[in-house]
Amino acid sequence: MLSTLLSYLSWPFTTLFGANGLGLDNAIVWMITNHRWFFAIFFVMPLSLIMNTIMHIRALIAIYTGAIGPESLKDHEKRVATVQAAVRQWIDDGRQTKLCTARPGWLAMSLRTARYKKTMTGIPTHKLGNVIAIDEEKGTVFVEPNVTMGQITATIMPLGWTLPVLPELDDLTVGGLVCGVGIESSSHKHGLFQHGCKSFELVLATGEVVKCSETENVELFNAVPWSHGTLGFLVGAELSIVPAKKYIKLRYQPFTTQASGVDACLRAFQEDHDFVESLVYSKDSMVLMTGDLTDEYESSKANRIGLWYKPWFYTHVRTYLEKNREGVEYIPLRDYYHRHTRSLFWEVSDIITFGNQFWFRFLCGWMMPPNHQILKRTQTEELRKLYEDHHVVQDMLVPASKFSECLDVQHREFGVYPLWVCPMRIFPEDSGLIHPTKSGEEMFVDVGIYGNPANPNFTPGTHLRNVEDYVRSVEGFQMLYADMLQSREEFETMFDHTQYRRMRKQLGCEGVFPDVYDKTCKAARW
Repeated sequence: MLSTLLSYLSWPFTTLFGANGLGLDNAIVWMITNHRWFFAIFFVMPLSLIMNTIMHIRALIAIYTGAIGPESLKDHEKRVATVQAAVRQWIDDGRQTKLCTARPGWLAMSLRTARYKKTMTGIPTHKLGNVIAIDEEKGTVFVEPNVTMGQITATIMPLGWTLPVLPELDDLTVGGLVCGVGIESSSHKHGLFQHGCKSFELVLATGEVVKCSETENVELFNAVPWSHGTLGFLVGAELSIVPAKKYIKLRYQPFTTQASGVDACLRAFQEDHDFVESLVYSKDSMVLMTGDLTDEYESSKANRIGLWYKPWFYTHVRTYLEKNREGVEYIPLRDYYHRHTRSLFWEVSDIITFGNQFWFRFLCGWMMPPNHQILKRTQTEELRKLYEDHHVVQDMLVPASKFSECLDVQHREFGVYPLWVCPMRIFPEDSGLIHPTKSGEEMFVDVGIYGNPANPNFTPGTHLRNVEDYVRSVEGFQMLYADMLQSREEFETMFDHTQYRRMRKQLGCEGVFPDVYDKTCKAARW
């Protein structure tokens, strides 16, 4: 659908400026590179609005026409059969290359394109984007891998349900969150997105469909998360759903020293809040937020932060720091889930520098955010190089006991602010690529680093490597959607490959799917 929309809406540009038009290709490249805000406002944002509208209409139609049920399961089986047929055709053709999905690399949430796709056989999985079944008695929803978080909330929240861990951005897909990683401010209680999954359905290297869960094919079930599609093609996932409430009671606590902020965060990580996160605005200033689900609210403290004209959330949070006062607000649940979506945390401010001004929010805020995938698809070489050399997008997961130390390392090596801080639990029973520390520490902290480094001497090859070395030294983990510069030996020190290798051998993945390192290292992304 996205490719079709892009071709239709880009027709005026290609007609006027393309090779068969006025021959102004260089002018377009210059405009996109140097005045990206113009392109984002007048092209990307309208297209994003169309896509989001279609998504919500599809969700409503599915709910109110009974499209989610026995018939949708039959349709799902037909779509899976298409994937199986493509794999078997590849086998019949002599298995001449390795396999990956045919989904274009620019559709992934990574800032980089997937260069490995150019040398592999793409298996079509693009039609696997539907919610298949909702079992309210069992407390589960069965979905296909291309279903997005926006699609899920639009489907199950009107029915009074939500996910235990519902990652922030609308465009994140179930497949990416299962085979990669997903985290949210409820992860200190419920763990990562993978911990809310009941079962997976995969097409293997033989074309066979297999199901795995906590009781069936257990080793495969534990090995799928973080494997990035290197064990098989995910074609279905059964997710836990939990009762939703109408509001979040959110408490804001500002701190003006790192020590006091870190101490408060560590206490909050262990308390019985439904949601915990922090935004760090400088080396010595942060705001801790703790939230609890509720159906009751005080009207004088209600704040519908999802309204189009409202300030971007991170700037709203900063007002508590500027006034140095605590506060409490009641926020509608869906608004809270997607609180960072309109501004893509704070990344949109690099593209539309005036985007948070009231006049722009009031006139154009209803089209926000610009779709990340379209922005990536329309990047020029100059922009890619600029992002590579002068921009950091990383999530470093470190034991909570190393939180303060990690902030110091980030400040020294990158100096990026704001930072997103989200606690997460890794459980003792985890037996895949990640585990608690050797000493048994289960609580980790995700330090999300998104922005332009203030370090005047920043070079990715040096400073990112320094941070990777630090994370590995404290038994932490690096999210693999971002640039990863580690050697294979360093990577296998960070991630436990014991079970992963066993499953690769058992399922006959060698020569069929790339190894997870070969698929996620920077060399494969460019």
